[in-house]
Amino acid sequence: MKALLVMIMLIGLVSTIVACTSKEPSPAPAPAPAPAPAPPKPANPEIIMASTTSTRDSGLMDVLIPVFEQKTGYTVKPIYVGSGAAMTMGQQGNADVLLVHSPAAEVTFMQNGYGINRRLIMHNDFIIVGPPSDPAGIKGTNTAVDALKKIADAKINFYSRGDNSGTDALEKSLWKKIGISVADNSTSNPDWYIEGGTGTGMLDLLRIASEKVGYTITDRSTYLANQKVLSLDVLAQGDPVLLNVYHVIQVNPDKFTNVNAEGAKAFSDFMVDPATQALIAKYGMDKYGQPLFFADAGKTEAELGSK
Repeated sequence: MKALLVMIMLIGLVSTIVACTSKEPSPAPAPAPAPAPAPPKPANPEIIMASTTSTRDSGLMDVLIPVFEQKTGYTVKPIYVGSGAAMTMGQQGNADVLLVHSPAAEVTFMQNGYGINRRLIMHNDFIIVGPPSDPAGIKGTNTAVDALKKIADAKINFYSRGDNSGTDALEKSLWKKIGISVADNSTSNPDWYIEGGTGTGMLDLLRIASEKVGYTITDRSTYLANQKVLSLDVLAQGDPVLLNVYHVIQVNPDKFTNVNAEGAKAFSDFMVDPATQALIAKYGMDKYGQPLFFADAGKTEAELGSK
């Protein structure tokens, strides 16, 4: 009996050894992908970018700047002001690269030799917003000037940037078309025409118009990104004159020896790169169901309907 028990134990042991040795060895785990090598640090790593406030208030730069810095090794110091103030910084050599949306002023900036390599980046549009009650009755008007004329006739408060920004320049050109003379910091402006002034920014002005139950003109991206905190509706839109076009411009290093020319070019190249354009094209889709900007690198202004 004891011999039989020993025999059974030996058979079990042999079966276990055979089963273990017949198994395929487990494959070795795949090596983790090597991290992307850090880009070489530029000789002059800081770039001063002067940009319109809408690229900040829409959240777009919060997405793009980290990607640029990771890819290139540069550090961006953004300064968000109206387009007019951004170009003034360029004229003084206090910025390396501009991201602006005031085409007529940009052309003058280039003609005076302050900028080089002006490149089309993206567009969206301006809209006229106001209180849901719409006391001036502008909803459904066919053109922007018709909407502004109704606001003027009703003498309902209209809030202006008053800061020579791209939005401010567009708005004042529309008032001019209907014969209403307004100017930044002018004491002859109508009582219902109220200016925010330099440094207000588009989001700040939207908040003021919302609190004071008035009208204003804004870029669509800033409005959409912040509409949940505003008591303002889109009341006039779609007029071709409300096209809002953005360009990147390198400040001319021949005028200012302190300009970071290589960094400015790197940023300009980044903004027209297909990968960046793809980020711009889809920005906002997840939160708002529509893009906040339309990517335009490689297009002409004529294709967009801009002069």
